Parts: sequence; structure tokens; C-alpha cells
Amino acid sequence: MKGDRLFRIVLWIVAGLFSAMMVFMLASLLKESLPSIKAFGMHFLYGKEWNPVVDKFGLLPFLVGTLITSVLALIISVPFAMSIALFLGMFSKGGFWPKILGYGTDLLAGIPSVIYGFWALFFLVPIVRNFEMKAGIVPYGVGIFTASVVLAIMIIPYISSISKEVIKLVPRDLIEAGLALGATDLEVAKDVVLPYCRSGIVAGILLGFGRALGETMAVTMVIGNSNSLPKSLFAPANTMASVIANEFTEATTTLHLSSLIQIGLWLFILNAIVNVIGMLIIKKMEVK
Repeated sequence: MKGDRLFRIVLWIVAGLFSAMMVFMLASLLKESLPSIKAFGMHFLYGKEWNPVVDKFGLLPFLVGTLITSVLALIISVPFAMSIALFLGMFSKGGFWPKILGYGTDLLAGIPSVIYGFWALFFLVPIVRNFEMKAGIVPYGVGIFTASVVLAIMIIPYISSISKEVIKLVPRDLIEAGLALGATDLEVAKDVVLPYCRSGIVAGILLGFGRALGETMAVTMVIGNSNSLPKSLFAPANTMASVIANEFTEATTTLHLSSLIQIGLWLFILNAIVNVIGMLIIKKMEVK
């Protein structure tokens, strides 16, 4: 009994410390953001101009860049991630190739983001630039589309790994019963496997989306670093994380530094909103 009580106390202490850390982090960001909050108020959220020379700062270009790159990366990555998850979790019987594929996806999750950035600069950017030239688009090479492709590759391992594990939890009897009734592999996957574990799959997709929202280094290297609203999917832009990485060490005025910290505060809030929405969606799916 004493051991059980001590174990519970330790768990409560750890949970309390973690909660306190989150509150302290939010409070610190809010405190350091106060100068820009007082200077710009809510105009900071929809301001389109970012000009440190005249102390004019607005969040909108970076918020738009963050949402576009993250959503586009999710659209690109989900079909690939689900294909890998279904292959490894439902159809794979073991063997050399499934093991290599599984190890490969796990390896991609551990590669530093700067490596993705270097790879994109030397391999992906020239391909995108050639496509833009043939399509009659200004051939930047870098831009939102390039950053989205890099992000998609980076989040595929997170989505596929979680989805694979929840797919493996589907009772084999259900799959075999569907096949015995004459259903095709596609019908079993669509009507049996995915509905059974959809809440877990959504959790994996939300994890990947959160990873895309906060990615910094790889995006900074290939997005073009333009502080204006993007005019197309191939135009240079900036995300909330990339502008902080670019300008934090160069911020010389209190207002400039405070504005960058306020961007970090809103990125924290954006991730929290996405997580809350995700929990509500998962809960609704579980009830059904």
C-alpha cells in the first residue's frame, strides 16, 4: 500500500510540475510581449506590414504563410502516410521489404530538420524552378510550395507510425470476416479498418499538423523569407517560426524583439487551439 501511495504521489508531482511549466512558459511569453501588445493592440493580428526600420509590425503575412504551408503539407502527406500505414499494418506479412520500409519511415522521423533543408536546397529547389520556368511562373524555386513539400516529407513518418500501430489493433477476425464475405481489400480497408481506428488516425494526423505548424529550420531555408502576403503557392513567404529564426538575433529595438516574442505567443496559442479542436473531433468520433 505504501508503494502504491508513493507511486501516485510521484505521478501527481510530475503532472503538477509539467502543468506549472506550461503556465510559466505562457506567462513568460505574455510578459515579454507586453510592449508590442500595448503599442499595436489587436491591429497586430491583421496588420500586413512588417518593417523594423519604422517600427511597424503585423502578424498576418506570417499567419497566412504558416497555415497555407501546413495545410498543403497535410494534403500532400496524408495519402502517402495512410498508404504506408495500411501496407505495414494490414497487408504486410513480414519479410525484407516491409522491414526496410518500416525502418526507413522511422529513420525519417529522426533526421534533423536542417538536413531536410539542405536536401531541399540542392535537390528539390532546382526541380521546382524548372517546373516554374516551363509553366511560365516566376522561377524563384524557393517559396510556399517547396516548403510545403519538405514539410509533407517530414510529417509522413509521424502520421504513418501512429496510424500503423492503431491499424494493427484492429481484430484480425473482423478483417478475415470481411474478406470471407467477398469484400475486396479496398472495401475492407475503407469499411472495416479505417472506421474502427479512425480516432487514432485523426490523432496521428493532428500530431503531424502540429509538427508542421512549428517547424522552423527546414522551412526557413526554402520558403524565400519574404515578409509580405504571398500572392500564389509558388511565391516566397515566411511562417511564424521562420521569421523568428531569421530576425531574433538581429532585433535591436525593444518593440522589434517584443513583436517577435508575440509571434511566438500566438504560435503557442495556435497549436493549443488545434489540439483542443482535435480532442473534440476525436471525442465525437469515439462517441459514434
